[in-house]
Amino acid sequence: MKKQGLNPYLPSWEYIPDGEPYVFGDRVYVYGSHDRFNGYAYCLNDYVCWSAPVDDLADWRYEGVILRAEDVENNEDRDSCLYAPDVAQGGDGRYYLYYVDSKRSIVSVAVCDTPAGDYQFYGYVQYPDGTRLGNREGDEPQFDPGVLREGDRTYLYTGFCSRGDRSRSGAMATVLGPDMLTIIEAPVIVVPSEPYSEGSGFEGYEFFEAPSIRKHGDTYYLIYSSISMHELCYATSKHPTRDFKYGGVIVSNCDMHIDSYKPAAKPMFYGGNNHGSIIEIGGQWYIFYHRHTNGTNFSRQGCLEKIEILPDGTIPQVELTSCGPNDGPLEGLGEYPAYLACNLFCDEESVYTDFSASWMNNQFPKITQDGKDGDEEIGYIANMKHSATAGFKYFDCNGISRVSIKSRGYAHGEFEVRTAWDGPALGKIPIHFSNVWKTYAADIVIPDGINALYFTFTGQGSASFASFTFEQR
Repeated sequence: MKKQGLNPYLPSWEYIPDGEPYVFGDRVYVYGSHDRFNGYAYCLNDYVCWSAPVDDLADWRYEGVILRAEDVENNEDRDSCLYAPDVAQGGDGRYYLYYVDSKRSIVSVAVCDTPAGDYQFYGYVQYPDGTRLGNREGDEPQFDPGVLREGDRTYLYTGFCSRGDRSRSGAMATVLGPDMLTIIEAPVIVVPSEPYSEGSGFEGYEFFEAPSIRKHGDTYYLIYSSISMHELCYATSKHPTRDFKYGGVIVSNCDMHIDSYKPAAKPMFYGGNNHGSIIEIGGQWYIFYHRHTNGTNFSRQGCLEKIEILPDGTIPQVELTSCGPNDGPLEGLGEYPAYLACNLFCDEESVYTDFSASWMNNQFPKITQDGKDGDEEIGYIANMKHSATAGFKYFDCNGISRVSIKSRGYAHGEFEVRTAWDGPALGKIPIHFSNVWKTYAADIVIPDGINALYFTFTGQGSASFASFTFEQR
């Protein structure tokens, strides 16, 4: 029996943001940057790759390190980090990894004979005279490369544009020749930055970072992170380097704008920067994105959701779920780890991770783990203080009459169980002070059918929340 697909789709101790998914052969490969658990900055670890069979997005395999930070020129001490990369297969059948390190605003390229092998330095994206892109007078700094190869041309999209920074014009598109390095068409702006958006149709959803390019039929889809950071938007065109029109939001990592189960302006997770792309796998389209954990911006995890491209080319925004890669809702039976929470919030609202003073006081709930980076410790939720709520979506329930949880910590109170974040409590599970994980249970009937599940702590102290279990009558 296949495992169920879960969000995050990789193990809870792995931190791969900025996911760029590709189908090569019969497997899906995900390339991203590599955060460190409890890290102090972005992208501190080496590039690694994970893959899964195209017909089983629950069966992810670690492919190992594909590029080390010390392999960057003059970076033997790892002072420069490896930011979000992208990959394209060349006409020679080899795989080309495009990346920018944190100390230089130029685009490096490494190459490998296989999708997830040992990538070796190949060269820098450059003009015909040898000047590197980003170093010519008038060039804007390079960041977050996204690539698409068509025939003997490779389209390269780059950029980073903070709000109010008039030195950055927007997302840039540059065309490379057959060697996948040499520029044959100089950069042009395809999505404006915030200071230059008036009259563009992108107002309020201007380009911030994370350009990623895909093609569906005769339409190019440019996926990017907007100036709001937490949302991945898209723009479409029939041409890869001009005439892009704003399309909409595909996903927000705090579920802003979604009004199907809560007010559109209510954040349901602690969001932050976002980066990812869309991919078709076995006839189903998905959006890959990342979430923030450990109460910081620096320990991000990859998630994915099913999306739909409508006949008119539009992509409706999708909800955050705990079952993104699964074929439908999760089975409403057995034990589930709490790190699968797709909603996490308390009475004091915050759209952004690290942007509230309460984070400094350790007030908000957060997904974390024991041990150090690399330890294969199962994640859990810490800081479940009064009003903290963890939500999970969705489960196909039948005959559930008892619910138990595992909790620890200096806390005394109850976990209220609901099927809607603002709905009536179906029951309460009392907990007590404990230095070790203990199981607490109560007779609680969950309605039959497809349900969300929300756990809200009320009481004193700060509880940690490891897992919950459905039991049938």
